[in-house]
Amino acid sequence: MKFSTDKHEKYVVLKLDEPRFTNDNTPALKSEFILLNTEGYRNIVLDLSEVEECNDSQDLSCLLVGDRLCKSAGGVFVVTGVNNSIAKIVKMSNLHNSVTFVNKLDEATDLIFMEEIEKELRGGVDKG
Repeated sequence: MKFSTDKHEKYVVLKLDEPRFTNDNTPALKSEFILLNTEGYRNIVLDLSEVEECNDSQDLSCLLVGDRLCKSAGGVFVVTGVNNSIAKIVKMSNLHNSVTFVNKLDEATDLIFMEEIEKELRGGVDKG
């Protein structure tokens, strides 16, 4: 599985550099979510802008793993760059009711920063 990570202070962007989202690359994606989470990243953005097709909603179920990990760590999991054909599968599987989807990467980062500011204002984040 080809992917790239772009690590920032408050979040990490994981970009899947594959044309297809299949059950061949989802186990590695789940493993990467777990690894990033154990490294202390509670905010993960998954960029699917290079992915052209996904044939099965089962393959997308790995997104729930990322979402669960981030939420349990007090963070946010955001998926961006979904094309129309994948968006149809997301909608059919009701995945959009569980996982946060945005159109562009900058929208994802804005969302994360807004969440972080909100937590700080509520006193939910240790300043250190």
